[in-house]
Amino acid sequence: MRRRIPLYNSEEEREGLRLASRFNAQLMDFLRPQVVAGTSTLELDRLAYSFTMDHGHTPACLGYPGDVVPYPKSICTSVNDVVCHGIPDDRPLEPGDIVNVDLTTIVDGWFGDQSEMFLIGAVSDSARHVVQVAFDSLYLGIRAIEPGGPVDAISRAIYDYARSEGMDVVREYQGHGIGRRFHQEPGISHVPARPPNRTVIEPGTCFTIEPMINTGK
Repeated sequence: MRRRIPLYNSEEEREGLRLASRFNAQLMDFLRPQVVAGTSTLELDRLAYSFTMDHGHTPACLGYPGDVVPYPKSICTSVNDVVCHGIPDDRPLEPGDIVNVDLTTIVDGWFGDQSEMFLIGAVSDSARHVVQVAFDSLYLGIRAIEPGGPVDAISRAIYDYARSEGMDVVREYQGHGIGRRFHQEPGISHVPARPPNRTVIEPGTCFTIEPMINTGK
């Protein structure tokens, strides 16, 4: 039986989602100039925490329940071959690194979620290519969305493009519904399901698309 997908259709709900996403974007704008060689991801975390709290909002990742202990930081920073959910530490970023900065904030009970890849200085052709494929995959996934269309159309668009570029797609993690909760239905896989996922994208559905692309397996 399909689990219920929360739908947000009222203007008040749409505005709550917009405000959370808008603040999250402002936080990324604030951090972006700091994501440079010599800055540690721990310093990025400190800056994100201060900016969020100073604006009266809450870092959603801080204290998020884990298998063993709660998540200890305010943001996720995944450097080089770390796929996702990397924990900020005191290692300075170096030329040649690629790093994903993943932010989620709670604004008046609504969640805003986004991430962005950064290239630190001159990076290898392979690193640049995998970042570009991930970027292009995201927008192909977005263009595949249609009201009343299947979730699997998003998965197929991302997977087919990544494979055509000689890349592979991470299967263990996926996008997710978001709104008044951090993670909710629908799950947005970046790999087509067998049998196909026919979950329908109804008007009022809000979710993330988070393609994670590998140069290897």
